[in-house]
Amino acid sequence: MPTINAHADKASLVAAFADHIAGLIRDAVATYGRASLVLSGGTTPADLFARLDTYDLPWDKVYLTLSDERWVDLDDPASNEAMVRRTLSNAVAKGATVVGLKSVGATPADGLARTSSRLATMPRPYDLVLLGMGEDSHTASFFPGAAGLEEALSGSLGLAVAAVTPAAITAGGSVPARITLTLPELLRARAVALLITGDKKKSVLDTALLPGPVEAAPVRSVLHQTQVPVSIWWAP
Repeated sequence: MPTINAHADKASLVAAFADHIAGLIRDAVATYGRASLVLSGGTTPADLFARLDTYDLPWDKVYLTLSDERWVDLDDPASNEAMVRRTLSNAVAKGATVVGLKSVGATPADGLARTSSRLATMPRPYDLVLLGMGEDSHTASFFPGAAGLEEALSGSLGLAVAAVTPAAITAGGSVPARITLTLPELLRARAVALLITGDKKKSVLDTALLPGPVEAAPVRSVLHQTQVPVSIWWAP
């Protein structure tokens, strides 16, 4: 079962987790000569990255990518890569390498091969894969009922990434299409961490920790695997 790191509030969670990641980066660089991290989008990760950006770390030996991305350009406010570059601006200025997932092409499917090739520059195994979770129990872009979910979970296309169309799009919504690292790619890691805040998400997590179909709660694909250790970082 995953280990749970519970904190009294979001501020203490961010501080403790930033310390943890900073230590992980230092250890990885000392041991392997580089550190390789997969990051997540979202408000809480943005606060975490801004805190981490203040640390004196060997950023020129750090490689960063995203667990998933909306199929939007870098100048779009919805871009996860743009958020990472903004909140880790000091790290980027000091030489951190950011490997984005958005490629040329009208749809994620058009860019899968290019993005997968670009990801080949990332050192593996990843030293940390940082994931979030939505109130619908999605993680990365593994959305319940999404077109492409099976390929994303299985990696059946043989690529590091998969195209996913959330159900909101097929229902006529305006949610951007997504590109996501596949589950096999996410598990090419030494450790996985799940960062969540709020009592509602904690309730969703508690349900996902119970046995049940992955398709109904895709975060189970990470929580119930035994290949890579998982830690959960939570605050109300």
